[in-house]
Amino acid sequence: PPRITSLWRRDYLLQSKSMTVGKSTTCQHFFVHHANMKNFLWLLLPLIAIIHIVLAQDQQGFISLDCGLPANERSPYEETYTGLQFYSDAKFIRSGKNGRIRENPEGYAKPYETLRYFPDGIRNCYSLNVEKGRTHLIVARFVYGNYDGFDLKPKFDLYLGSNPWATVDLQSLVNGTAEEILHIPTSNSLQICLVKTGETTPMISALELRPMGNDSYITKSGSLNLYSRRYFSKSGSNIRYMKDVYDRTWLSYGARFPREWTQISTALEVNNSNKYVPPKDALINAATPTNASAP
Repeated sequence: PPRITSLWRRDYLLQSKSMTVGKSTTCQHFFVHHANMKNFLWLLLPLIAIIHIVLAQDQQGFISLDCGLPANERSPYEETYTGLQFYSDAKFIRSGKNGRIRENPEGYAKPYETLRYFPDGIRNCYSLNVEKGRTHLIVARFVYGNYDGFDLKPKFDLYLGSNPWATVDLQSLVNGTAEEILHIPTSNSLQICLVKTGETTPMISALELRPMGNDSYITKSGSLNLYSRRYFSKSGSNIRYMKDVYDRTWLSYGARFPREWTQISTALEVNNSNKYVPPKDALINAATPTNASAP
């Protein structure tokens, strides 16, 4: 039987192309223009891929900030689910106050139980050291959890330096939200700012930066906002680090798995040696039309 690889679907807003084996949807990949290379350079590619993977597995260059972590709690600490080392955000920002969620705190991982809120000023910024010219995955996470007891869910803007990134609107998102972007800093310092736009108070639960391989997610200009990242599974859990070496979050379709699809999977070893290094736990799953005669 043919070797089955799976789909990682609707990742970033890039031009893409699907591949199929028979009628099985397998993998979606992205176009990148390459210059011609001499043959001996291809011998270096496996080594380069291994270096990238090892660095990511060692959390080399990762920044994981638990925003609002009290001074009397240990920093860094290991988050149980991912094994990531989280640090207090206190050294990366000079403003704001610490808070702790009141609603359903046991329903969230430790980094999202606390938060930093900004009752003073219009613009409050984190200052982070990054690698100039390298693509970074940046994730900001927000859980309100009625930390102030007022049940006034905030709405505010998020900026990368002077550039608008996203509007965070927790008024309709009961369980919080996350904003994710791929960004290439133009200097070795990066500011991530929360900007007050109304009467409510900006807040943030966690801030996470991951350096990516420079030969992935290439654009001619600008940054890439996440649209969606899912894999074909009815029952699988969400995937993060260490199963994904770059700590991308992959969502299972779960109960939303389309009825017109049938899940298929393989116990064979799958190959994820490409620029994007998708997690093998996603690649072993795929989907095929339930009605084989459907167009």
